[in-house]
Order: sequence, then structure tokens, then C-alpha cells
Amino acid sequence: DAHSQGEVVACLEKGLVKEAEETDPRVQVSDQCKKAILRVAELSSDDFHLDRHLYFACRDDRERFCENTQAGEGRVYKCLFNHKFEESMSEKCRDALTTRQKLIAQDYKVSYSLAKSCKSDLKKYRCNVENLPRSREARLSYLLMCLESAVHRGRQVSSECQGEMLDYRRMLMEDFSLSPEIILSCRGEIEHHCSGLHRKGRTLHCLMKVVRGEKGNVGLNCQQALQTLIQETDPGADYRIDRALNEACESVIQTACKHIRSGDPMILSCLMEHLYTEKMVEDCEHRLLELQYFISRDWKLDTVLYRKCQGDASRLCHTHGWNETSELMPPGAVFSCLYRHAYRTEEQGRRLSRECRAEVQRILHQRAMDVKLDPALQDKCMIDLGKWCSEKTETGQELECLQDHLDDLVSDCRDIVGNLTELESEDIQIEALLMRACEPIIQTFCHEVADNQIDSGDLMECLIQNKHQKEMNEKCAIGVTHFQLVQMKDFRFSYKFKMACKEDVLKLCPNIKKKVDVVICLSTTVRNDTLQDAKEHRVSLKCRKQLRVEELEMTEDIRLEPELYEACKSDIKNYCQNVPYGNAQIIECLKEIKKQLSTRCHQKVFKLQETEMMDPELDYTLMRVCKQMIKRFCPEADSKNMLQCLKQNKNSEVMDPKCKQMITKRQITQNTDYRLNPVLRKACKADIPKFCQNILNRAKDDTELEGQVISCLKLKYADQRLSPDCEDQIRVIIQESALDYRLDPQLQMHCSEEIANLCAEEAAAQEQTGQVEECLKVNLLKIKTEMCKKEVLNMLKESKADIFVDPVLHTACALDIKHHCAAIPPGRGRQMSCLMEALEDKRVRLQPECKKRLNDRIEMWSYAAKVAPAEGFSDLAMQVMTSPSKNYILSVITVGICVLFLIGLMCGRITKRVTRELKDR
Repeated sequence: DAHSQGEVVACLEKGLVKEAEETDPRVQVSDQCKKAILRVAELSSDDFHLDRHLYFACRDDRERFCENTQAGEGRVYKCLFNHKFEESMSEKCRDALTTRQKLIAQDYKVSYSLAKSCKSDLKKYRCNVENLPRSREARLSYLLMCLESAVHRGRQVSSECQGEMLDYRRMLMEDFSLSPEIILSCRGEIEHHCSGLHRKGRTLHCLMKVVRGEKGNVGLNCQQALQTLIQETDPGADYRIDRALNEACESVIQTACKHIRSGDPMILSCLMEHLYTEKMVEDCEHRLLELQYFISRDWKLDTVLYRKCQGDASRLCHTHGWNETSELMPPGAVFSCLYRHAYRTEEQGRRLSRECRAEVQRILHQRAMDVKLDPALQDKCMIDLGKWCSEKTETGQELECLQDHLDDLVSDCRDIVGNLTELESEDIQIEALLMRACEPIIQTFCHEVADNQIDSGDLMECLIQNKHQKEMNEKCAIGVTHFQLVQMKDFRFSYKFKMACKEDVLKLCPNIKKKVDVVICLSTTVRNDTLQDAKEHRVSLKCRKQLRVEELEMTEDIRLEPELYEACKSDIKNYCQNVPYGNAQIIECLKEIKKQLSTRCHQKVFKLQETEMMDPELDYTLMRVCKQMIKRFCPEADSKNMLQCLKQNKNSEVMDPKCKQMITKRQITQNTDYRLNPVLRKACKADIPKFCQNILNRAKDDTELEGQVISCLKLKYADQRLSPDCEDQIRVIIQESALDYRLDPQLQMHCSEEIANLCAEEAAAQEQTGQVEECLKVNLLKIKTEMCKKEVLNMLKESKADIFVDPVLHTACALDIKHHCAAIPPGRGRQMSCLMEALEDKRVRLQPECKKRLNDRIEMWSYAAKVAPAEGFSDLAMQVMTSPSKNYILSVITVGICVLFLIGLMCGRITKRVTRELKDR
């Protein structure tokens, strides 16, 4: 019978709640009837026996779940509500309980315990003022929002009332059907994506997942209804309100967050700290990000942030009260405003309080791991994320992808990504995943800067400096390199560089944005001021210091020099494909196969080498390999003279073999072109155009001369025609190349076949001490190639000028020089002449090895004289002095001169007599 046991009331109650859930209800309940129904429900709120329909529907369930719960004051209702989603709960009882809960959602007085516990607080905080429409002030959501606002403002709300609020907030989060707005606005989304998931808050989390964009699209009204429900239930204040989150994250909380009191709002922060770590479980990760998506769009939902920053937000960001919203303010706008002020300097003014600043930074560090937790970024970059980053689905990849495509992004997205990257440069801890990957390096090498509350770019600089330590792991190295590459796109992305040089950039390099272009612009200005001996540098001292740091960092990876990288991309693919990018290994690879490079790449590499030779500190590989040797031999040396200092100590017994090998490589490079040897270039600036102009006329600005100019100067050295400074430098080059044939590009180029065929064993020696040159001299008669023969003859010619450039002969005759020629200064062939005289002198006994070597040289010089006649008087004189028939030739010349002298005297007497006879006439 429909009229028995309160079924009529139950029918009307169902009609009332159904009307609220439909946009166009078929049956409308009059306002008077509504009041009556809610009043009846209110009267039955004390004892569940008074709700006849619910009593009969839940009789068995009451015995099963609430046997020991005493009736009265709504206790049985609450007990049944708590067991509503138990598997053994009957569907009939569950439906009746849901109807009751929906009535409470419409009028909080239907809950006896809530109305009683919160009566005084509602009055105290004017949450039920008479001038508001009854339907609004009675709603559970309004009561919750009003009292939560009081709690968030720091007002006292009784513990009984707060306990009741917690229960009903949890109730709303558990069952979406208790919120008419969700049913009205999200019906389609629920049917399409989330059917059958309504228990224990799963439907709400399913809808949240849809809103995050992981399962499809969601309507704006549904999104707004969800945002409102999250604000009403306020799970950010107590994670236990969100049952789905609580159950999913229970194990993580027990292990990672056990030190935090249960129900504390910092639990959510702790879970975010452990996102993507080993302690996090997948289900917890999903539920957490779904909730954080909504919290990130309304700063008030982060309880700790609101408590610490409400004063700053009101002062700087013009915010409203906790339970007031502004449609003019876009999602996430307040937090964006706060973090912009968090990173302001004191000079910029209007900074956040210390407490608020620390909280803003903490949240920024957590949310930067997921672009969906940055509302402005997701909104402005939606198209770009789809266009460029659709395949980048792993953690942190989306932001990296946007940074990689910065120049391709639409204007609004580019600005937001640029601003976030600028913040990262100041506070790299925003890159939480990078920080985790780099934890061992930070603890070992950077713990001092990591402990500082204000980062100011120091931590990233430390990581870059230690990027190639053996403790460095691959993930950290890749992350640091990626950030370096991103920095190249805009000088503002390097915080320390920006702060040190922003005024100089505005003054000297306006309208230049890319970091590499700014570095080149400022470096050029510094160099020009230095060369012109300007009284005052145009670039400030602090900028010059930081500029040096940036220049040195750029040498470590070819990708940090975009022009060089673009010019050599195809060559890298062809010749250096398996070479890693770091430690300047690609650059070194290109240098070693320079002759095979494409024209454009070859030119860029030549220009790079020219720069490195002028400033060896920019030669990353040299500085890395010879780091310890520089400390040992050149601690006081200027950076410009570093290579020169290393060259002078190259043959020291304690020189590291790897460093020695690297110095030799750089010497080989220098000898290919005088422009790569700044010391020689300066010493011979007058001699080069004077003697080698024809070579310069054929030269191109950015291609090597293959040692032609140096060969030209060597010939003039043998002729003793160079200026003193130039002669000193060429002597050093001849001495070095006499010990190592690889330092003579012309010899190596023209005699490659002869070396391979005649001197293979000598060339294969680990230590070069002139064996190859000696081999070529000994095998001079076997050499067929004219150009090679000419080079060997030139070597012989050079050795006449100075015994020091013939290491084999000098070693063999060292004792004899000490005994017989000690008083004779070296150079200009003087010591060589002394030894030749000693060889001719029967009274002098030379060392057998010296005597043998001298005789070998005399034979070689005789052959050289036949093959290559003297080219000048000095050459002729030298050939005479070193000839085996020197005494005979000198005797003939002396007799000839005497005969000429006598003839001259006689002719003089005859002409004198003739003149006298003419006068006498």
C-alpha cells in the first residue's frame, strides 16, 4: 500500500531530489511542498526509526553494521552512511541512504548532528543571515564554504563542528550523485567515460582524469562543477576527505610520510615530493595528479599556501576572500602572480614575505614536473603541445620539448615557456627530476651551494663544472646538457650572465636575444678594447668575469656553438657519428679529419682553432688533458700564454704522456699555418710580407697554408736574413720539427710515400726523436719524388746554419762541442764550422760517433751541392766551409786574390808612369 509506512514521504523525497538533478524536470514540486518535505526530514533526523521508509529498507543492515550504535542524535544514520559502500550493504538500503544524503545536501538541518554541532559557529560567522534566500543558506555546500572560510582565515570553529564538516566533506567526495551540479553538468561525461565507477569517489576521480585530458574532452560546465565541488570539500586541507586518494596512497604515506601527523595538509606536499620516486605507487600517482590539477587552478585549495600567503596575495595580487571567486581572474593567476614576486630582487621591490616565498618556491618545484599543473602553460601551449610534443609522454618531457622548440612556438606560449625557463635558471631546483638525478653529484661536489636558500644560478654552474666527473650519472649529464642547450636560445635563461651583463647588453648589444650572439658581441667589444689599449673598458668588470665563464662553458660541447654545429652537421654524421658530444670530443674529431671536411665546416673549424690558439684557455680538450701539468708548470702563466708555457716544458721528465701528446697535436696544427701561431705571427710580422708575399697573395682567409709560410721563413733562416725575433721563433720551430717530422707539414705532405716505404719502422716509434728525418737524410739517394728530395735538401741546408736543428748530430757531438767549441756562441753556422775545423785538424781527436756523423753530413752536403747549387753568396760560403776540399778551395781562392792584387799593383804603376810621361811633354 503506497500510503503505508511513510512510502508517500519517500516518494516525495525522491521527486524532490530528482527535480534538482534535471535541467527540465517533468514533474515540479511546489516550494511549499519542498519546505514541508525538508521539515519532515529534519524532524526525523534525530532517530532513524522516524524515517519509516529508510528504517524498513535498512533494518537488516543496521543489525549487520550498527548493532552496537545507540539510536538518537542521528548516530545510526552516520553509522550507516559510513558503511554505505560495503559489499554486503543491500541495494535497497543504499538507495534510501543516498536519498537521505541528497536531502542533507539541500538542507543541512536534515543532519541532526551537523545542525547541532555547528549551530553556534553558523551564527558566530553569519553563515545563515536572514536576508539570504532560504534555498542558498540552507544548502550544505554553502555551510561548508562559509565555515571553511572562517577556518582558513584563522578563526576558531569548534572541534565538534569541524569533525562533522569533515564527515560530510568526505561524503560529498565519495558519492558524486550527492552533488546535483555534477549530475546536471557531467551526465554525458559520466555515461561516456565513467559508467560503473561511482563507488568510493572513483567516478569523481574518473571525471578529474578526463578533465586532465587523459581520456577525452570535457565540457566547461562539468569542469566548473568539479572545481566547485573540490572547493566545497577542500581535500587539500585533509587528504582523508578524498577516499580514493587515501586508499591509493596509504602504503606511500606509511613509508614516505609517516613522520607527518595523519590529516595534516603537509601530507599532500609530502606525496608530491615523492612523485616519480621509487616509493611512489602508480595508482597513488594518478589519484594525486588528478587532485593536484584542480588545486593548481585555485590557490586557495592549497591550505598551507593560503595560510602563509594570504596577506601577500591580497597586497600584491588583489585577491578576494576564501569563499569568493572572480570570473575575471583566470585559473592559476594568483599563484603566477605570487611566483613572479617570489623571484624579484630587492631593487625591483614589492617582494613576498620570507615565509610565503619559501612556500611558493616549494610548490613551484613540485608542480614543474607536470605541465598540466601549470594552468597558464597548458592553456596557452595546448596547440604547440599537440603539434611538437604529442609523442613526449614521459615525465618532464613535455616542458623539455617546448623548450627545444622555443623558436617555433606561438607568441603567448613562447612567453610563458621563456618566463618559466628564466625562473629555472635562477632556481634550478624547479627542475625536480633533474635534481633527483643529480643528487649524488650535488651531495659530493655542490652541497654548499645546494644548502643556500637563494640559488641565484650557483647550483647549475656547479653541476656544469662537474659534468664530467666519474661520479656523474647519465641522466644528470643529459639533463644538465639539455639546460645548457636551452640557455643558448636567450641570454636571459642564464641567470648569472643576465644579472652581471644586462646593462652592458642594453648598451652595447641592443636587440640581440640569443645568448651565443650576445657572448660574441660582448667578447668582440672586450677584445677590441684590449687591442686598442682603451683607457676604460666599455664592458663592466663583473660582466667580463661572467662572460669568461660563459665562453669557457661553450667550448665543452659543439652544440653550444650553434653556427659551428649547423655548418658541420653533415660532417659530424659522416665522420663522427659514434663520437659522444660532451668533453669537446666532436670538436676534436673534426679537427683530426679537417682535410676531409666540407668547405663551410672546414672554414668554421679553422676560425675556431685561430681563436683557441690566441686564447688557449678556450681549448677545452687541451685544458682538460693538461689540467695537472698546467698546475705543475704554469700556475702563474697568463691564459694567453698557456700553450707556450706547456710547449717549453713538453720534454720534461715529469710531463704527463697524454698531455705531451696533446701539446704535439697543437704544435702540428700551429705549424700548418703561421696564423695559428700568435707568437710567431707577432715576431715575424715584418719578415713574412718581406720574404713570403707571393704565398700570402695566394692565401685565403679561412683555409690553411699547409706550412708554406713557415717553410719560406726556414729558408731565409738558413740564409741568415731574418730579424732577430723572427729568427728565434723559427729556430725553435726547426728544432722541434727536427725531432718530430709530423711538425713539418710540407715534409709530411711531400714525403708521405717515402716515409711509408723507407722509414716505416722509425715512423712507428712511440717517441719521435728525429729518427724519421735521419732516415730520410740517409736514404736521400733513394728518394725519387722531386718535392720530397727538395724538402730533405732544405733540412740539410737548415742543419748547416745551426747544429741545434740536427738532433742526431748534436747528440753525437755534444761532448766535442763542449770541449772544442764551448767559447763559440750557437747560431749562424758558427759551431758547425768549429766542428768542421776540428775534423780537419789532425791534432784534435773527436768522438768516433761524432766523427762518423760529421763525415756522413759532409757527404750529404756534397750531394746536396751537386743537386741543388748555391742560391746566394751566403749559401756558397757555407758550402765552401763545409766542403771536404775546403783547404784546397780556400788556397786556390787566396792565390787567385793574390794574383789579382799583384796585377792591380803592376797596372797601377804602368798607368802612373804613362801619366807622368804625358805631363813631361
